[in-house]
Amino acid sequence: MNVRRSAAALAASAVLCVGAAPAALAAPSPSAPPAPVIPSGLYGKKDPTYDGVWRQSFALLAQQTVGVKPAEEAVDWLAGQQCANGGFASFRADAAAACDDKTMFDTNATAVAVQALKALGGRDAAVKKGVDWLKSVQNEDGGWAFVPGTPSEGNSTSIVISALAVAGEKPAEVKSKAGKSAYEGLLAFQLGCAAEPAADRGAFGYQPGPDGKLPANADATAAAVLAGLGRGAVVPPSATDTPAAALACPAGAADPAAAAQGAAGYLAEALKKDGHLTAVTPGADQPTADTGNTADAVIALAAAGHKQSAAAALEWLKSNSAEWAKGSPAALGTLVLAAHATGTDPKSFGGTDLVTALNATGPAPQTSEAAEPKTNTSDSKDDSEDDSNVWWIVGAGLAAGMGIGVLLSGRRKKNQL
Repeated sequence: MNVRRSAAALAASAVLCVGAAPAALAAPSPSAPPAPVIPSGLYGKKDPTYDGVWRQSFALLAQQTVGVKPAEEAVDWLAGQQCANGGFASFRADAAAACDDKTMFDTNATAVAVQALKALGGRDAAVKKGVDWLKSVQNEDGGWAFVPGTPSEGNSTSIVISALAVAGEKPAEVKSKAGKSAYEGLLAFQLGCAAEPAADRGAFGYQPGPDGKLPANADATAAAVLAGLGRGAVVPPSATDTPAAALACPAGAADPAAAAQGAAGYLAEALKKDGHLTAVTPGADQPTADTGNTADAVIALAAAGHKQSAAAALEWLKSNSAEWAKGSPAALGTLVLAAHATGTDPKSFGGTDLVTALNATGPAPQTSEAAEPKTNTSDSKDDSEDDSNVWWIVGAGLAAGMGIGVLLSGRRKKNQL
């Protein structure tokens, strides 16, 4: 739920390019268009085409959490990205132009923007419009997709549920036209007591693979923990600390909170091997450390009341996240939220002052020094990436066709590895 890569590029290739002619697939990779001018109110200096709203939302959430009052132009920029129907695209270079049928709406961007605007306060109308739009694009199975109108997947379903909960909605009562609730949509992605291998039980998947099997996905699992607990990205530190446990089997009645605890158990076990999660990045044949998903797992475990289970991963992040997060507002924001969730000082995180580093990526805040951290009364992924990586993945999307869903599964983090 925090550091995003070129999800929109992949989604666009899935929606627009499926069934492309062989000649088109054989054509050279497209050249990246000129990068848009970075708006003065936006955090981060890299091309915001695929993550502008996402990284802005995480930067603002993190600042609010530690008592930093962001610049008004930063909040206005985020609010100004909302379309008249309540939805957000990943980024709109000309926010004055009306959104139309060519606008690539983004459920993830909308969901995190709803969380940020709710946390900052004073934007109730925008929050309501965002929530109403999210409800309007719920799939019949109760879940959501990154791009409305495409099949549901575990990541987006979780992120939207978190936003709904933060905004004061009851996900169990948010139902599709077919009568399926948001939680029914979510629980369909959990690997249950019959899953093989047994180590995957409790995990959530992104989407079934070509063989119809739902593979475990750490990104989806961490997001699902927050969704199942009715929390958002901001997790207040808690005195509760119990060991994470495996999914209880045989399972009883469908229970989002119990499902979240089973997912937390999966994450705790996955972290034990190296103290961090791993992933295979595009073009690689061996897994490497997945910093973004590791940060997500720390937040999820803290939310579930298992800080000790996240302790080793938190220490790993302190020693290994500086280069990954450098200059990235969403990555820095995610680390601030991980520190907050675990009761760690974000101004002394492995030798890095995360708050100062985050503030430096955008317009100067109204208060430059963090005050006492604020515990958000409401609870709920940026990846600054090379343009070459974006278009490599678009090419991969063209070639993959209907298999694009598998590539999308780690969408917010892989380009940060």
